[in-house]
Amino acid sequence: MREDATNGHSKGMSREEILALPVAVDLDTSNRALGLGRSKGYELAKRGEYPCKVLRIGNAYRVVTADLLNLLGLAA
Repeated sequence: MREDATNGHSKGMSREEILALPVAVDLDTSNRALGLGRSKGYELAKRGEYPCKVLRIGNAYRVVTADLLNLLGLAA
């Protein structure tokens, strides 16, 4: 994860970090990869408008990494 030098907060993910993700990731990780804020990402997922497929498992959201890679143009 890259950090903003001015305030130490995470700012997106590098290509290498994205390609190293496991088969499925939590919504916060997907939001970072897409450059979405936490609130906006959860709002989109809740409305069924997230830009890639989201699985609801209990109270948790999971994003299939293959769909995320495809959306970002990084699929093999």
